[in-house]
Amino acid sequence: MTPPTHWDFPVELCCRPMAFVTLTGLDVVYNAVHRAVWDAFCANRRADRVPISFKVLPGDHEYPKCRTKRTSYEWYIPKGILKTGWMNKHLNLVPALVVVFYELDWDEPQWKEKQLECATRVEIVRLENAFYEHAQTYYYTEIRRVKSHKEFLNKTTHQICRLCFQHNTPLDAIAQFRKHIDLCKKKIGSAELAFEHAAWMSKQFQAFGDLFDEAIKLGLTAIQTQNPGFYYQQAAYYAQERKQLASMLCNHDSSVMYPNPDPLETQTGVLDFYGQRPWRQGILSFDLSDPEKEKMGILSLQLKEKNVLHSELIITLLSNAVAQFKKYKCPRMKSHLMVQMGEEYYYAKDYAKALKLLDYVMCEYRSEGWWTLLTSILTTALKCSYLMAQLKDYITYSLELLGRASTLKEDQKSRIEKNLIKVLMNESPDPEPDCDAAAVKASQKLWADRVSLAGSNIFTIEVQDFIPFVQCKAKFLAPSFHVDVPVQFDVYLRADCPHPIRFSKLCISFNNQDYNQYCVVEEAYQKSDVLEQSSQGTMCLVPGKTRKFSFKFVAKTEDVGKKIEITSVDLILGSESGRCVILNWRGGGGDAASSQEALQAARSFKRRPKLPDNEVHWDSLTIQASTMIISRVPNISVQLRHEPPALTNEMYCLIVTVQSHEETVAKDVKLTAGLKPGQDANLTQKTQVTLHGTDACDDSFPALLPDIPVGDLQPGEKDETVTIDTVFPFDVAVKFVSTKLEHLDKVFADIPFLLMTDILSASPWPLTIVTSQLQLSASMTPVDQLESYVENVELEMHFVFEIPYFLSKDLPSFGRVRESLPVRYHLRNKTNLVQDVEVSVEPSDAFMFSGLKQIRLRILPGTQQEMLYNFYPLMAGYQQLPSLHVNLIRFPNFTNQLLRRFIPTHIFVKRIEEDKKMTDKLC
Repeated sequence: MTPPTHWDFPVELCCRPMAFVTLTGLDVVYNAVHRAVWDAFCANRRADRVPISFKVLPGDHEYPKCRTKRTSYEWYIPKGILKTGWMNKHLNLVPALVVVFYELDWDEPQWKEKQLECATRVEIVRLENAFYEHAQTYYYTEIRRVKSHKEFLNKTTHQICRLCFQHNTPLDAIAQFRKHIDLCKKKIGSAELAFEHAAWMSKQFQAFGDLFDEAIKLGLTAIQTQNPGFYYQQAAYYAQERKQLASMLCNHDSSVMYPNPDPLETQTGVLDFYGQRPWRQGILSFDLSDPEKEKMGILSLQLKEKNVLHSELIITLLSNAVAQFKKYKCPRMKSHLMVQMGEEYYYAKDYAKALKLLDYVMCEYRSEGWWTLLTSILTTALKCSYLMAQLKDYITYSLELLGRASTLKEDQKSRIEKNLIKVLMNESPDPEPDCDAAAVKASQKLWADRVSLAGSNIFTIEVQDFIPFVQCKAKFLAPSFHVDVPVQFDVYLRADCPHPIRFSKLCISFNNQDYNQYCVVEEAYQKSDVLEQSSQGTMCLVPGKTRKFSFKFVAKTEDVGKKIEITSVDLILGSESGRCVILNWRGGGGDAASSQEALQAARSFKRRPKLPDNEVHWDSLTIQASTMIISRVPNISVQLRHEPPALTNEMYCLIVTVQSHEETVAKDVKLTAGLKPGQDANLTQKTQVTLHGTDACDDSFPALLPDIPVGDLQPGEKDETVTIDTVFPFDVAVKFVSTKLEHLDKVFADIPFLLMTDILSASPWPLTIVTSQLQLSASMTPVDQLESYVENVELEMHFVFEIPYFLSKDLPSFGRVRESLPVRYHLRNKTNLVQDVEVSVEPSDAFMFSGLKQIRLRILPGTQQEMLYNFYPLMAGYQQLPSLHVNLIRFPNFTNQLLRRFIPTHIFVKRIEEDKKMTDKLC
């Protein structure tokens, strides 16, 4: 644990203030009853109990004596603001209440005297709440006394904020703290000790962050924009400022000695008042009586500050802030602070921890495209790996700092590239700039050891995890290849480094490793030629230029129907016999930035400049890492002869001619004929395929006829698909009409209707209907036995509707003028209920009638009621009969429009003279 410094808050200020109550007259060591009383007050105190600090003291304990109070402060010159022992005195030395316990036996002979004696010494208090009230009275008295001298005192912001948090008013605590900071942030004091102000500010923010965090643990709710992390972050910022000021103000030569005697020592070992210099206690003015002593005091503080481990303080504060931002889901703030932690570990020379943090953050910055931040982090990581002589890490960071994501200048990239080549040539690289001289000297010895040791010198780097200076894209020239055609694909490479660079080997791996041997490009060269551009070299990559490598191989027969995939592309830099780096791309290439760049290229409308014929735009290339191997195309012709269309329920003839154009003969060739798979299942089940009209299909597959022997042909399989138009031979149109030949949208039960059919031929050839049959459903019966010429017409039940009654009419076929015309109406109840019916007759100008003009009837279920009327025609011709209106009480929505379909509404009336003339002619 770090020892406390003069910047740490006093223990009395950081703890929770509690009323101090002393208990006397208890022997808690040898008396069990007294011990039980003590445990009742102190043991297992819950948080909801009043805040009291109990302490057992002997009865003769001497308490601090109260000094004589001043009656006036008119000419008083204070020696300081707040004494260092004042808070400890009132929290731990001067009790607010003294409780005296006096033990009496129940059979005490002098009970009354003892009781009076006890009463003179102590007031009997039963409950600790009473103790607390007495203590509060004491503290209120002290507060009033302190307030009377507040012009000499400073407010304690720390305790005010603590009380605000305890009373669940965090906004008040934050406002109080901001007010406190605004008041003090510009009061720097002595310029030679400016780091003290930065340290004090850092401690203020840290203390408030601790208070905030403590309140959250006790139930306070925080949010993303207001949580303790921001205060720990600000505390770390001031700690970094303190570090910078200390490096400037405390940069003394090693010959400067610490002053003797020590100006920071006091006779008692502690200061009398807070905020005073040990060498001039009790002096509040800025009039320095002894400048030399002041100079020695400042020197001693500077020398002590020089030995402070600032990075440890900063890392602790940043770690607290990271934990808070992680808790409240602020990923970018967390990453930002983790970068600062990594840099502080670097300054603290803990390079392993620095690399661990920086590696973690790099992934997020790569995925989000923060290239400037990524470059800065990579630069620090490269320094760490150099100072630790970590070969693989140094190579990895160098590869990425040379790439397109790096924002370094060309001269910086050139230096890194040359250092990388030195490492591959088993030489020590040049030191990285701005590194600690002592650390560089130690690292050079480590690099010398790496050169001399004969360990593993082959490093494989997974390119998908970062952005190297070489890009790779592999592409098959077609999505599929026939087995007898060579499989062809290209590998495109592009370098982004400052100078041309030569690789030693390129090899491609497949899911079938038998093809790996056919896809290797290798070139031998001297180690010194790595950075030398050669027009003869096939493996030399020129910056900004795309290099294409073409490969081809013949697929194996057993891979027909399988997919060939590129599993990896390996590009080797260096010599396998010496030290080399294998850049490994999974699949067909691409790195951590490829997907983002491809998306941007697809959305870009920028016109690409025209390139020479042998060059391509890198952004226009796509990765095609797999292809399918399919069987070769057989040299066989299949011809189909047929005459469409096909008629439903009729056989349709197709003549298949298979001709081989192969050079050799194959035996046992078979033909499969049938419907194309994937069509409607109902069509497949209702279609039958036969051979020569005799060999039928299997019942389970009626539309497929397999294994038809063809004879001797060259091996091969040829699919021929033909589309046949199928039509119905004729269409049957059905119309429903009433007995009056009126169109019906629906038919009704027990009411006769007429079925009219029309047959329309859809065949291009003449058709003969041999037979036909009218099939009625079980609910239909014919009225007569007339023959029908319609085939397979079914009347379904959804055409038939029920009505509550049926009305029929007995009426002669014609009438005569001025002769009585009897008419009988039959009204039938078709329901299971008794129906109340209202019947009325509306007169007609062509008739007089006798009978009930309006009547109300009650008809029993299943019965009918007859009504007789005598109509007397007045005019000849086709005349309208008087209208009968029927109203059902139970069916108010049933209209009379349906009655016109059941009964005639008109009748033909003859003249008497015409009737006599007709009779005479017949005679």
